[in-house]
Amino acid sequence: MKQCPNCSSEKYIKAGIVSNRQRYKCKICNYYFTVDKVGKQIDDYYVNKALQLYLEGLTYREIERILGVSHVSVSNWVKKYGIKRPYSAKYHPTYKILNHNELQNYFLDTKNITGAGVLVTELGDKFMLIKWERFRD
Repeated sequence: MKQCPNCSSEKYIKAGIVSNRQRYKCKICNYYFTVDKVGKQIDDYYVNKALQLYLEGLTYREIERILGVSHVSVSNWVKKYGIKRPYSAKYHPTYKILNHNELQNYFLDTKNITGAGVLVTELGDKFMLIKWERFRD
């Protein structure tokens, strides 16, 4: 039925009521918890995409605009999973959201595929194209 969020044990006892919610105590690790958490669960797909975009160099607010997930949530995920972005000052990413036909037309033009790295990732029924370009000195 329920598990301890700290150690995933199923051995717990009731330990009172706090704010009209049943409180439990884990018998293994002595952790107190409630299970009727209010809030929405975000799909793992969005967590993975947000972390992927963060590693590609996008800011929290850019990720928020693309995925529709709070920048605070993205920041919390980065801290939770210990994600570290590699430092490189020579390149900067730009991104575009394209549908299937726009993506095909983009790659038909050879100037779009020379002189930079490109990553395409699925984003629902559209595609996100991330391109690394050199800074102009």
